[in-house]
Amino acid sequence: MRSGCRIGIPMLILITFRIEMSCCHVQLFPSLRLTEIDASLDLKKNIENLENNGITNLRSMVNLGSEVYMQAEVPDTRHIFVDIGLGFHVEFTWSEALQFISVREARLARQIEEYTQLIANIKIKAQIKLVCEGIRELLQIRAE
Repeated sequence: MRSGCRIGIPMLILITFRIEMSCCHVQLFPSLRLTEIDASLDLKKNIENLENNGITNLRSMVNLGSEVYMQAEVPDTRHIFVDIGLGFHVEFTWSEALQFISVREARLARQIEEYTQLIANIKIKAQIKLVCEGIRELLQIRAE
């Protein structure tokens, strides 16, 4: 085996590792957004159930953490607090909350689409870079 090829193999492994790490980071983003969309859909369904059934007060069990629950009573369900991100909650009426959820779902779907395209571009660029690096090593051309 030529000495140029022995030096190139660790470089190829390093390039492959960096590409995989980039793809892994970017691939996690859409799954997190899908979780947010699922939570939004659940909230939307619950609001619609409250509206359809005319429920104005509610008793529920609230998770305090570590699977410890406490009974809670909501005297007026016509106004709800919605998590808008970064730990902030906004009080909405049912119709306002449904509008906000629709806007949020559209934004999250757009972000998922953008990141899906980004993942595809990264993988294509990674394959091109890997092939170019392999050709460079076979031709024993120094890296620039």
